[in-house]
Amino acid sequence: MTPPSCPKCSSENSYPDGDLWICADCAFEWNAIDTTGGSKQEPETQGSLSVRDAFGTLLVDGDSVTLIKDLKLKGSSSTIKVGTKAKNIRLVEGDHNIDCKLDGFGAIQLKSEFVKKI
Repeated sequence: MTPPSCPKCSSENSYPDGDLWICADCAFEWNAIDTTGGSKQEPETQGSLSVRDAFGTLLVDGDSVTLIKDLKLKGSSSTIKVGTKAKNIRLVEGDHNIDCKLDGFGAIQLKSEFVKKI
């Protein structure tokens, strides 16, 4: 079986990883079902964000995550403790790619490298 072309950059340099295909050139990931015309993950094929937690698990809008490290809040003396849960996250572009609300802290942006999907 010849590997499918990348839907993002049209490169033929792709390889399978479980149910996903990964482009070696641009690192775009898409569902193997999408290569046959099906559409299991509609947002992925339309160029949405691909955000992974600290352990490599793919995150999507609405997931719940927990902190894996104590984080100091910039401009404050407060610290968000390890194990703090954030429910119903929203993925955004940028360095801090998770928008969420934390009890006792309000709206906050987090980096995905400091969270674990629960």
